[in-house]
Amino acid sequence: MGGFASLYNDYMLVPTEKIWHNGTFIPWNEARIHVLSHVVSYGTSVFEGIRCYETPSGPAIFRLRDHVRRMLDSAKIYRTEVPYTCEQLCEAIKDLLRVNKMSSCYVRPIVLRGYGEMGVFPGNNPVEVFLACWEWGRYLGEEALAEGVDVCVSSWNRLAPNTLPAMAKAGANYMNSQLIKMEALANGYHEGIALDAAGYVSEGSGENIFVVRDGKIFTPPLGTSVLPGITRDSVIQLAQDVGIPVVETMVPREMLYIADEVFFTGTAAEITPIRSVDRIQVGAGRRGPVTERLQKEFFAILDGTKPDHRGWLTPVYTPQPAEARG
Repeated sequence: MGGFASLYNDYMLVPTEKIWHNGTFIPWNEARIHVLSHVVSYGTSVFEGIRCYETPSGPAIFRLRDHVRRMLDSAKIYRTEVPYTCEQLCEAIKDLLRVNKMSSCYVRPIVLRGYGEMGVFPGNNPVEVFLACWEWGRYLGEEALAEGVDVCVSSWNRLAPNTLPAMAKAGANYMNSQLIKMEALANGYHEGIALDAAGYVSEGSGENIFVVRDGKIFTPPLGTSVLPGITRDSVIQLAQDVGIPVVETMVPREMLYIADEVFFTGTAAEITPIRSVDRIQVGAGRRGPVTERLQKEFFAILDGTKPDHRGWLTPVYTPQPAEARG
């Protein structure tokens, strides 16, 4: 992998003290499953990735309820009954961050089919829920927010309709993502872009994608095998706030080459510009003005420069009334 080896070092987990498992906090090293758990052989899990940011008012979780709801939606698609409500899981995640004394971190809720029967049918295997958190920096690197990343169009397509549900954030889907990512790194790129079964632009291995051309933003619709990204939705709303038109439409591959700007969005990637596709330079070969404007709007909410009108930030600690603070 050559120059990309350092990326792997950034992904190494630094254990926190506790993980939440089925309503109980357990030590990090005790969060284990049996090797013959259903999820190991058959990929029967759904999960989320959520960021907690250190804000001027204290740690706050970005669009917590929307993430948990999406996980429950993913479970429903796979006929998995989760024994906790959205509200219970949201409270448990806040408790998790308090117990581990986290000010900023990445949160990983996961629902999986555990140890029981062996065979494709999952229905008789217990449903287990884990909530974990750890410190994690920028997924594609700190400098990528300004300088951008080099990507390729993958030889691996996204899942075709009626194969696996792309709207579910399921563990099994990410075998496809791994192929895309490994191929990209092996060929000297930071990331890969997958096309859908019809040959239109879909998404990255773990990011949604946006294309800017003549002042408009284009992004593939959900029907092109994309995950309904929370950050994707946030960027669409922020663009509308500042008067930048957003069109959800089929994006031909060649549009990536002639775009003024292209950028990724995702919980891990946040808003990351793409400076080249298949070694063809995008725009000026670094972050463009539309991407930069959206980054500023996004991070302004997180750092308190702009008010959080939509209630995207959930405080980890209950804010004290002004008189209580003195």
